[in-house]
Amino acid sequence: MIIREIYLNRLIEAKDTEFIKVITGVRRSGKSTLLLMFKDFLLKNKITEKEIIHINFESAMYDDIKNYKDLYDYIKSKISNNKTYILLDEVQNVDKWEKAINSLNVDFDVDIYITGSNAYLLSSELSTLLSGRYIEIKMYPLSFKEFLKFNHYDESGIEDKFYEYMKYGGLPAITLIKDKPDLVMSYLEDIYNTIVKKDIIDRNGIKDTALLENIIKYLVTNIGS
Repeated sequence: MIIREIYLNRLIEAKDTEFIKVITGVRRSGKSTLLLMFKDFLLKNKITEKEIIHINFESAMYDDIKNYKDLYDYIKSKISNNKTYILLDEVQNVDKWEKAINSLNVDFDVDIYITGSNAYLLSSELSTLLSGRYIEIKMYPLSFKEFLKFNHYDESGIEDKFYEYMKYGGLPAITLIKDKPDLVMSYLEDIYNTIVKKDIIDRNGIKDTALLENIIKYLVTNIGS
């Protein structure tokens, strides 16, 4: 993993504060990897495995945790006698997850970190869900500086590299397939379709999907205006 210092440092600065740390961002921007980076940081700083509870709700291992009661009971059974660090990835997959998070934060000596896509952890809703006891860390795709680092590029031919960045964007996974343009475009199309279908259409109950597509195309083609 290539460390994204700007975001990791924000988590480190917020460590051991009373606030729930909420990492939000577009799909595939690197939120899950950031949690793994932070877990590595904890382990390197003498926090033991027993003092860390790390759950990725996209894994079938945790399919039995369906609602906030299941989540609360599971974490309660795993909490150690020392301060426990709770890392929950894609927490929105648990029904009424915020009830478990709020209760755990009150009932135990814990430090809580959660991730979720922008569609489910909107800034306007977080203050209600978490009663204002949170710090939001907004994670974005790679900046151009990060893009150069991830691809091991130097600054020679910088204009061509910036054109590549503008063409494909900064989703971290693209660096693994950048030499296969057709695969990159297929990946980007899949991400786009997932965001439009799951995050916009389904969440907002939009019926006229053709109109939405036309609005999106209009916005994209006029982005410089």
